[in-house]
Amino acid sequence: MTSTTGSPRPSSLDPEIAARLKRSTDGLVPAIAQQYDTGEVLMLGWMDDEALHRTLTTGRCTYWSRSRREYWVKGDTSGHVQRVKSVALDCDGDTLLVRVDQAGAACHTGARTCFDEDVLLQDADAAAAAPAQ
Repeated sequence: MTSTTGSPRPSSLDPEIAARLKRSTDGLVPAIAQQYDTGEVLMLGWMDDEALHRTLTTGRCTYWSRSRREYWVKGDTSGHVQRVKSVALDCDGDTLLVRVDQAGAACHTGARTCFDEDVLLQDADAAAAAPAQ
């Protein structure tokens, strides 16, 4: 059952914010986590209206796990907390950018980011500027 906000789960999200979101068919919006001071892209998670509400009101990133079908707060089990610095909605209303202060690894594999291990293409200038792995 879908709520009036378009999310499959009940939510306390401000209706004005909810009205701006363009969700997938399962009621989710991709949320890109970015390190606030360096611009480093850390991970991508999924938020429904309630996860976004919790993120906005607690200052900690809350995501919806598509596999476990439950909410999870980044760092509650690992200690690798994401403290929210800002949340922005893109121009189309279909992606969130969450700027965070990441403690420890962002990736479940233990890597700093989810994008460190499998670079598919990198030009010579970018490779020279990249930090050593």
